Amino acid sequence: MKKTIVTFILVLIGLSGAVAAFMVIAFLTSAPSAQHKETIFEIPNGVAFHHIAHELESRGLVTSALKMGLFAKFTGQATHVKVGEYLLYQDMTPTEILQILTSGKSIAYTLVVPEGQNIYEIRDSLNRLWPARGEEFLKVVTNSTFIRELTGMNMISLEGYLFPDTYSITKYTAVETLARRMYDKFQETIKETNQNPKVKMPLGEQVIMASIIEKETGAPEERPMISSVFHNRRHKKMRLQSDPTIIYGMIIESRGVIPANITRSDITHPTPFNTYTVADLPMGAISNPGKDALRAALNPIDSSYLFFVSRNNGTHVFSESLENHNKAVTKFQLDAKEREGKSWRDLKKSRAAGKDQQKTGATAK
Repeated sequence: MKKTIVTFILVLIGLSGAVAAFMVIAFLTSAPSAQHKETIFEIPNGVAFHHIAHELESRGLVTSALKMGLFAKFTGQATHVKVGEYLLYQDMTPTEILQILTSGKSIAYTLVVPEGQNIYEIRDSLNRLWPARGEEFLKVVTNSTFIRELTGMNMISLEGYLFPDTYSITKYTAVETLARRMYDKFQETIKETNQNPKVKMPLGEQVIMASIIEKETGAPEERPMISSVFHNRRHKKMRLQSDPTIIYGMIIESRGVIPANITRSDITHPTPFNTYTVADLPMGAISNPGKDALRAALNPIDSSYLFFVSRNNGTHVFSESLENHNKAVTKFQLDAKEREGKSWRDLKKSRAAGKDQQKTGATAK
């Protein structure tokens, strides 16, 4: 009798083990829903896995927080989940979900930094992605200790050294990491642009000059001519008198507020950046220049140009004498008909349309 009871108990244990094994396999290989419904699931720093498991259950991503917790603990994955923001689907199995949560591959966002943007505009772009993230970034790129550690230089900010490009970032990308990536990209670019320069300048002066060139023209082919004007003016001990430097000085004084326009009083208002009032280059860069502007700063065309004035369409008229410059100002700036309905944005639009037309033509062939 005792033998029969023992045998019966062993059979029950075996059956219960088989049932348990079946239930575990069913849990791990079955999704809670057949719907391919996406959910953004976030794991903040310092959260225990049992909280994660309960959140997964409450969001309909697993059927049992207990089973999820036990499986993750048994396999050692409970301590390997990584902080991040993940894209999960309700038709995923628990095994697939754990693979994603331990991968560290957070949702990627695109941060586009166009040529000529300044640190305040980058701040605004980051704030549009995540409130307050831009303010964190601004604090880092104006932190003297971080700047010195990163560059070995003493500067008021990393303005000019944050290379304009398209960056893939996540919600949990540290702003220090982003700043380092932008600076590393700048360093890579400088190695390319500074080969066989026509003129030699200290890196700091090159960056400042390039930042002004970048803001002065929307026409890439004009950059070496703009550079020529500034080099010629410096050679003659003339002030650069660049309007974008006035604006940047106003931005600094207002702690990041970008003015809609400038007035006559702004032109004569002294700031460390206003090249109408400072004798030479401003104290720092006024934007983050791209590759072509950095190259143009060291490679001006050979000319006697000392002046340029906008045609109101993104291009400029260049002059060697003040007399001819004044004539161009009278024609393009003082004649309301020449200004009416025109904008520097027109150049970008027309060139973008031209590129689209070329692509269409190439496709037709």
